[in-house]
Amino acid sequence: MIKLIVKRFIKDSENVSDKKVRERYGILGGALGIICNTFLFALKLCAGTVMNSIAIISDAFNNMSDMGSSLVTIIGTKLSGKRPDREHPFGHGRLEYISSLIVSFIILLMGFELLKSSAVKIFEPEELNFSLPITVLLSLSVLVKVWLYFSGRYMGEKINSSTLKATARDSLNDVIATSAVILTTVIGQFIKFPPLDGIVGTVVALLIMKTGFDIARDTVGILLGTPASRELVNEISSRVLNGEGITGVHDLIVHDYGPGRVMASIHAEVPDDSDIVAVHEVIDAVEKRIEAEMGIHMVIHMDPVSVNCERSDKIKGQVVQAVADTNSEYSIHDFRIVDGENQINLIFDMVVPYGISDAQLERNIQKIKQKLSQADERYNCVIQIDNEY
Repeated sequence: MIKLIVKRFIKDSENVSDKKVRERYGILGGALGIICNTFLFALKLCAGTVMNSIAIISDAFNNMSDMGSSLVTIIGTKLSGKRPDREHPFGHGRLEYISSLIVSFIILLMGFELLKSSAVKIFEPEELNFSLPITVLLSLSVLVKVWLYFSGRYMGEKINSSTLKATARDSLNDVIATSAVILTTVIGQFIKFPPLDGIVGTVVALLIMKTGFDIARDTVGILLGTPASRELVNEISSRVLNGEGITGVHDLIVHDYGPGRVMASIHAEVPDDSDIVAVHEVIDAVEKRIEAEMGIHMVIHMDPVSVNCERSDKIKGQVVQAVADTNSEYSIHDFRIVDGENQINLIFDMVVPYGISDAQLERNIQKIKQKLSQADERYNCVIQIDNEY
C-alpha cells in the first residue's frame, strides 16, 4: 500500500538522487505521521480518560510527541534541501541529522513527563473502568502503528533519511508499548492489583525515553563523524583500482555533509615511471565516473611507487610479512627505500586499527623492527602510523 501512495504523491519516485524527490519523500512521511498520530492521540486520550488509565493516557501523549516529530521531519527536510550559500558551501544536508536530534529530545522530554505521572499512579492508584469496545479500538490502533513503522522504514531506506528511520523506530516501540498497555488492561480485570496501571505506565515511559536516547546517540555519532561502511569503502576502492595503471589505493577518507552530499579523497598508487599527463587523464576520468554513478565528489591523489624492481619487491615482501606476523590487522603503504652509507632506510606508512594502546603499539613496532633486522641488520625502519577512516 505504501508503494502505491508513494507513486501517487511523488512524481519520479525512483529517482531518489534528485533533491526534490528526496524532499517529497520527507514531506510525505511527515504528513502521514501527523495524520495517523493525531487520530491515535485523540482516540487514546478519550480511551484513557474514560477508563481512568494513566498507561493509556501516557501512550496517547506519546503519540502527540510523534506528531511533533513528524512536523520536525517536514521542516528538517525542507531546510536540508536548501542550496549551498556563502556561509554553507557544502549545503544544508546536515540539518536532517539535527532534525533527528530534535526528534530525540521531544521523545525524551515526553517520556520524562509521563514517567513522573506514572510514578504518582503507583503510590496513589485508582481503579480502572474497563470498556471492551474501547479496548478493541486500542487493539486496532496497533495496526495503524505497524503500518506507520513499515511505511517509515521503507521511505527512510529508500532515500537514506536518518529522520524517517528514527520516526519508524519510534513507531515500532509504540506497537510494543500499546500492546503492553492493552494486555495489562485486560489482565487487570482478573487480577486486582491497583498499582499495575502505574507500573505499566512507568515501563512505557522508560521505553519512550530509551528510544529517544538511542536516536540521540546514533545521530550524535553521525554528526561527530563515523567511518564509511565497509561496502562503500570496497565499492570506491574497486572503482579507483579499475583505472588503467593504478596499482593500489590507501588513505580513503569519506566526508558526510548529509544524504546525497558526500565528498571523499583517496591516494592512488601508480608506477613512478608512468606518463604523468596520461595518469592524470585516467584519474580525472575515474573522479568524474564516481561522481556520476555514485553521487560522491571524489578527489584522487596520485602516489608514485616503484614497481618491477626485483630488489624493492623483495624487501617490501619482507616488510609485509613481518608486519602480518606481528598483527594480521596491520597493513602498509607508501613503501620506499632510501640507501644510506651504513644502513638501508625502509620508509612506509602502517595502518593500525583503533583501540590499540600506545604501549602495545610501541611493542609491536619493536617486534617488526627486530624481525627485519634479523633479515638484514642494515635495515632501519622509519614508520608513520595511520588509522583507518
